Amino acid sequence: MKTDTEWSAQAKGLLKAELKRRGITYQELASRLDTLGVSESPENIANKISRGKFTTVFLLQCLEAIGCQTLRLED
Repeated sequence: MKTDTEWSAQAKGLLKAELKRRGITYQELASRLDTLGVSESPENIANKISRGKFTTVFLLQCLEAIGCQTLRLED
């Protein structure tokens, strides 16, 4: 059974992998989120992702902003 820390690490890894796969920086993500009406600075995004402590809403907003329609949970 996974701990909360392990779940957070998995969520962080999923989001970081999707950003890297698309070559999207935190600056670009902030800009894309802004077009969805979500105001986040690149620094706030970096902090949230590095901690791995963000809401499901934030995760979905980021995935929408980068055009991710599917996620692969395991390799």
